[in-house]
Amino acid sequence: MSHSTARPLAAELLGSRAGVPGLARSVLLALVGAAALYISAKVKVPFWPVPMTMQTFVVLLIGAAYGWRLGVATVLLYLVQGAMGLPVFTNTPPLVAGPAYFLSPTGGFLIGFIAAAAIVGWAVERGAARSVFTLAGVMLAAMSVLFALGLAWLGQAVPALGYSWKLLEAGFLPFVLGDLVKIALAACLVVGVDRLLKRS
Repeated sequence: MSHSTARPLAAELLGSRAGVPGLARSVLLALVGAAALYISAKVKVPFWPVPMTMQTFVVLLIGAAYGWRLGVATVLLYLVQGAMGLPVFTNTPPLVAGPAYFLSPTGGFLIGFIAAAAIVGWAVERGAARSVFTLAGVMLAAMSVLFALGLAWLGQAVPALGYSWKLLEAGFLPFVLGDLVKIALAACLVVGVDRLLKRS
């Protein structure tokens, strides 16, 4: 059984007309995406009940714009930068970046970035960007996987939280509203850009 595929937004924007070889284009996009993840990790937006970064928003956009392969590669590049000691994560400083950072309470959420980008990218390549509601549903599923991985590790890394209501109070409930807003914004932006490109 065959499945129709759609070109990621980045391929539409930077097609052969851009005159950039495929490998060079992919490297450039990965560097731009990793830089966007770094910037979004450091910028906090006032929100209720807690301030939010735009990092998961950028993860969703990278998956949608790059497709699952380049999206995953871009997130991996960002994580490798942190593993090498570059202060690219939200809590670095005051925490020190490096391999040990992935054992911190937020390590599971970082790994969840990979899964989220892969899910969104795979779905967009199969036409999910045709509908805001379809894409929002895909992004909601991707965020659910991200949170599942993050909470699973958080409960292990902080024994005082365990796998109880306290875990949800610490690592899930304060961020739900903000992430729903980010999903809505990302889905509308991706579908809007996709429709504009198809008209041009």
